[in-house]
Amino acid sequence: MKKVLLFIAISISLVSCDKKEAPGVKEFKTAYVDTQELMKEYNETKDLEAKYKGQAAEKGRQLEAEINRFKQEAASFQSNAQANGQEWAQKKGAELQRREQQLAQAQQGLQMQLQQESGKEMDSLVKGVKKFIKDYGKQKGYDYIYGTGDAASVLYAKDSYDITKEMIKLLNEKYKSAPKAEDEKK
Repeated sequence: MKKVLLFIAISISLVSCDKKEAPGVKEFKTAYVDTQELMKEYNETKDLEAKYKGQAAEKGRQLEAEINRFKQEAASFQSNAQANGQEWAQKKGAELQRREQQLAQAQQGLQMQLQQESGKEMDSLVKGVKKFIKDYGKQKGYDYIYGTGDAASVLYAKDSYDITKEMIKLLNEKYKSAPKAEDEKK
């Protein structure tokens, strides 16, 4: 009886060690994408950043003109304060302080508005990239596609598994051929 149990145990261990014949064992097709590099080199990301940099510069110029007028008024306040008396200086000083606070609030509001708008568009862009990678993985038969970069989920992978350049190329081709928002408005 002991010999039979020993024989069965040895047979099971031999069969389980032989991976070629073990049913259900398969190799996984995996790859990874350097998400930081992908987003840096993706043309839609570059266009989005340029769009908001341009908006910030344009709206910033308008605000900068108001700030310059305020600075000129504050400079003239110094010279006029002695000539117009203490009561005038106190009223004008309080008014200048209110305007300074309003300008600071306007500047902060502008920054927040641009951050919110760009954040929404960037979130949409990221969702689109994730969907593209998911569809790509299904089409190419990948079991897993990992992401590396700032929020790395892969600590090591062979360079041969890196499909970042291919993703950048395909996403840029897709973006180039997609109708632009300006084209759709025409």
